[in-house]
Amino acid sequence: MLTVQNISKHYKEQVVLKNISFQVKEGTCFGIIGPNGVGKSTLLKIISGLIEPSSGKIMLRNKELASISQKKLAREMAVLSQSGLPTYPLSVEDTIMMGRYPHLHWYEREGKKDKEIVERVMEQTGVTSLREKLLDTLSGGERQRVAIAKAMVQQPKLLLLDEPTTYLDIHHQLVVLQLVKKWQKEAGLTVVMVMHDLNLASQFCDQLLLLNNGGIEKVGSIEEVIEKDTLSKVYETVPEIIEHPINKVPQVLLTALDELS
Repeated sequence: MLTVQNISKHYKEQVVLKNISFQVKEGTCFGIIGPNGVGKSTLLKIISGLIEPSSGKIMLRNKELASISQKKLAREMAVLSQSGLPTYPLSVEDTIMMGRYPHLHWYEREGKKDKEIVERVMEQTGVTSLREKLLDTLSGGERQRVAIAKAMVQQPKLLLLDEPTTYLDIHHQLVVLQLVKKWQKEAGLTVVMVMHDLNLASQFCDQLLLLNNGGIEKVGSIEEVIEKDTLSKVYETVPEIIEHPINKVPQVLLTALDELS
């Protein structure tokens, strides 16, 4: 589905990313993790086509991203930014309907099929009762579900998420991630998401890429990446790794530092 080839990004003398290469298999969830400021969001923006790399290329279904038109790309890929939906005084239903625009011709109005898709997705995401509410009256969790619904009606093959659980409490974090996981399984969706929470990344991703200082520290299975020595080096702490009692995936426990240097 996605191939990242030797991607580098620099701004004048500042090197943000250097020689990043990896592949994402179709129908899987690929997580990008790492400390603050290592280039995670920049990498996601390059994958989305929002910014251009200084060198290297992105291949989407064996076609170079730069050669795909914006409208065609919008039919293949949906992006949920870190900031989520803006708090405009726009209704939930109208906001979600905007996700159908890549499938409409110039000046074409949404038709019966588009309205049916929006109705079905609103029900799936549990926002039907919010349809007439304005975005600026919603809670963070509600607004994030609306953002996912808008992406779902776009019917993409690839979903990019930049820290989708930021500012959400633990209940809404799980609601959002379970919603994405269910969509992934039912539609064969490919997901690439930037995550800060290592335990949630371990539970919801199939593979992980760990960035450090703009480069790849490790990429592989959850067990290969969520590993004590690796995390100690990158995060400058001493974690304990245990197995989740239900999901059987590695989970990270942290102990308070005795002193700060």
